[in-house]
Amino acid sequence: MAVNCGALNENLLESELFGHEKGSFTSADKKKIGRFELADQGTLFLDEIGDVPMSMQIKLLRVLQERRFERVGGTEPIEVDVRIVAATHQDMEKLVKDGKFREDLYYRLNVVRIDLPPLRERTEDIPVLVSHFCQKFARPGQKPPTVSPEALALLTKCEWPGNVRQLENAIERACVTARDGVIRTKDLPPEVSRKAEGGGKHPFQVDLTRTLPDQLAELTAAFEERYIRRALNRSRGHVGKCAKITGLSRRSITDKIAQYKIDKEQFKGEEG
Repeated sequence: MAVNCGALNENLLESELFGHEKGSFTSADKKKIGRFELADQGTLFLDEIGDVPMSMQIKLLRVLQERRFERVGGTEPIEVDVRIVAATHQDMEKLVKDGKFREDLYYRLNVVRIDLPPLRERTEDIPVLVSHFCQKFARPGQKPPTVSPEALALLTKCEWPGNVRQLENAIERACVTARDGVIRTKDLPPEVSRKAEGGGKHPFQVDLTRTLPDQLAELTAAFEERYIRRALNRSRGHVGKCAKITGLSRRSITDKIAQYKIDKEQFKGEEG
């Protein structure tokens, strides 16, 4: 069962999670079973957990600790056995520090943690995701469209500031506009296909008011940092494995992590 916590106000979220009894509020014309109850013996996915209001956080913590709750307007305790998976785009440590998220609830949720890097730092995932979305958005009764090598090359070069959702939207559009079952560069959204119109231009601006060595140094550093981050992502933050991928020594990797102020812990799967 899945709930988008950021899409509901406090009252609706409470009813959605815990359910309500008939007559518990003005529009409650019948009893409603909440997601916790429906997910009993299964998994409840709480998306955008960082958007949950503080008063609801207290109720969530109680359910996680006691494994029981009451429906809105009810008095009978309901016991459940539910696995909780939560996700957020926010910096939870900062929310806790700023007093916007309960520390005890954060640590109750943060048992096994997965930090997912932005899509631009894991471009090796793009072909797999593209294939999945082609199958998802295939026209009824037809085979999923294929992607031309040129279109796939552009998709892997795009920065994807909107991450997987933006890629999904791009492929959905392409599946509609594609002809003969093949997605080509012209079928991609303007922000992606614009790279094709560049005719092989470099993805940076030439500034003749600055010396070439200065600009080359900046470009080299930017590429080096991105390469190190991707290698750390591939090695799950393991310095030795990262060194093997990059062909550098452990000392060099350690120095570059410090130089670019990279937190290698973000690439590890944490267990508490």
